[in-house]
Amino acid sequence: MIRLPSTHAAVTAPLVASNQAFPGIPVGRSLLDGRPFHLSPVMTDPAFLPATNSLALGGLGSGKSTTAKIRQRREILDHGHQAVVIDSFGEDTSGEWALLTHDLGGQVIKPGPGGFALNPCSELFPPQVREQLVRSLIAAVEPAALTPQAAHALQHALTHPKATSLSGLVDALVLPEAGRWPAERLTEWGEGVAIALSRYTEGSLLGLFDGQDASLPPTDLPIISFDFTGLDRNSPAIPAMMAAVACWVEQVWLPQSTAVHRHLVLEEAWQILLSPATAGLIQRQLKNSRKANLSLDVVMHTLSDLGDGPAQDLARLCEVVHIGRLNPEEAALVGALLGLPAWAIARIPTLGQGEAVWKVGPDYVDVVRTVITEEEARLTDTSTRRRKAQQALIVEEPDAPAVGDTGGVAEDGDDVLPEFLEQQFGTAVDEDDDVPGDTEWDWEMPPNVLDVRHQDVVRAAAEGRCNEAAQLAAIGEREDITAHGINSDEAVSWLVTRARVAELCGNPAQAVQLRATVARMGKDVEWFEKTPDHSTDHTAPAAPAWHPPVPESAPAPAPSSETAAPSKPQRHTGRYVATVAALALVVAGVWKGVELQQDHQAREQTAAAYTGRSGAALTIDGVRADVVAQWSSGYVVVELRSYFDRNAKYLRIDGDHGTTASSHQESGWYPKDPQIKVPFEDRLADVTVRVAVGGKTWKEGERAQSRTLRLSPTGVVYDADSGQRLPSDLDS
Repeated sequence: MIRLPSTHAAVTAPLVASNQAFPGIPVGRSLLDGRPFHLSPVMTDPAFLPATNSLALGGLGSGKSTTAKIRQRREILDHGHQAVVIDSFGEDTSGEWALLTHDLGGQVIKPGPGGFALNPCSELFPPQVREQLVRSLIAAVEPAALTPQAAHALQHALTHPKATSLSGLVDALVLPEAGRWPAERLTEWGEGVAIALSRYTEGSLLGLFDGQDASLPPTDLPIISFDFTGLDRNSPAIPAMMAAVACWVEQVWLPQSTAVHRHLVLEEAWQILLSPATAGLIQRQLKNSRKANLSLDVVMHTLSDLGDGPAQDLARLCEVVHIGRLNPEEAALVGALLGLPAWAIARIPTLGQGEAVWKVGPDYVDVVRTVITEEEARLTDTSTRRRKAQQALIVEEPDAPAVGDTGGVAEDGDDVLPEFLEQQFGTAVDEDDDVPGDTEWDWEMPPNVLDVRHQDVVRAAAEGRCNEAAQLAAIGEREDITAHGINSDEAVSWLVTRARVAELCGNPAQAVQLRATVARMGKDVEWFEKTPDHSTDHTAPAAPAWHPPVPESAPAPAPSSETAAPSKPQRHTGRYVATVAALALVVAGVWKGVELQQDHQAREQTAAAYTGRSGAALTIDGVRADVVAQWSSGYVVVELRSYFDRNAKYLRIDGDHGTTASSHQESGWYPKDPQIKVPFEDRLADVTVRVAVGGKTWKEGERAQSRTLRLSPTGVVYDADSGQRLPSDLDS
């Protein structure tokens, strides 16, 4: 991430005029052509960008949250936007957005005892909204309490004069006034919901929605941050708070806000979207965002955090996506879901901090490095705890070189490297020795350090201990990613080892996919097998030797009579550094090249184009429908979608192994989208299905018009009868 001094912040101003792609705030600079990149989605032509919602993905330290924060800061300062942030993760019991919120003149709301209590019974909510919100709070703790009789008792209690707070509502439920039904009957019916609501007035959730100061947040501040970091993530607190905040956003903030545009930001959104109830609320916000003049900005690590459920479909509703560094598997998943080109998917694992692949609208893809000022760096910093740990380590090790030292040289100019080597190897180094350009050493070079972890993994797989081999490989891969980086040769070597394990354990398709991942990462890897010479088990499989071959040393020349006299060896301080580095690193090698057969070459081509998803747009019997296939672990999920087409009366989909699903139009409702799971043995093989649609001409009992389709994991769909390639569902 590029940082500029705050005094030079104006340097970014000309970027707005120089960029011809999108109007709006400056974001950074393209790494493809060097041009400035700026973007305010709401200022972009609606014909190109119908919605303004955004999704930010990236691993720890990738810079996704920093980019999200500076975008909000610049939109607020430059264009007068407003933002509401759901902040569910931070340091030292404070959310990530707290510092930025205070700097912008906003308010940080921390629900709970001693904090802010959001009143669900506020008169600012319409009556039907109050009832729905209270029902959501009850459902979060005691869903079984909402019987029809209890619902009537709740409706009656909400009309009581006391029901202007949650405590008053509980009192109205416990001691109701007679109405259409006797008070005794209303008391009996309302007992369950009163007990459920008492969790918020007296129990473990006390302080979230009840108290003397319970109210609603102001609507005229530039930014409000709801800090959920103090809430128990395993309790109903977060779903309940999300329900209340969503109602406040819809019913109070959006109608009363006078800003030209508003943003709802979800930080660490996976914790929120995993709840079906809150995921439904967010989906409604996404679909209504355009007419509400609202942008939903979602920030999270990976899409796999959401599992295989419907929450992943929310990503498709975001027109602006920026993806920071992810591992190759996650990059492939995100690329398939969002329709990224292959070159962009290959770039994602290699991105540095503050760099991201941006996708704007249907076609625009760029690689952008975010540019921030020193002031913005201070306001968006989220690594204070890590720096404190580093500083504590320096205090505990007073003999270590000071922070900022380079080359092993202390502040007074003395060379500290000889002392370090003496401590490590027990070899005294005379500081008075000369260090001319000689290449001799006064100690024997250490032997090459061999990484035997890969051999152990492959041997375990060959002996049938596949689970153990997979676990050892996962541990080794995590260690090398942590030590050397996700795109390092050390980390890539584990992908090759896992491919070898997959072959030995009878999963050749996975092996091909892993090797294709290495190829997409742009690594020039040779394949070779080598059995270590020291092995006495000749039945063991050939294991990769993850170290470079040691060159044979040239024979030393015979000493002449003139040089036979012993002389003091000369040393090189620079060589000491190389030796220490050699002892600290595990050298990654490459596999010995082997020739692949023609069928393997074809599979490699398929693997290189593998997306794990395919879909086609169809029109059958006057019905516009999409068939979508998603490859998962061991099966393909195929779904037929009609998108509420008024002509759709009957949908059916049939696959291999007797898998079938169908739906009819019932009571005037559109037919549900049928879905089947087709098991497979080869991940790279095509899947054939037959889809039938009953539309304009279809009548009950008749055979519906159908088409047989061949779906490829490369993203292409063919008509199985004619061989014609069908248009993608993503192009429609």
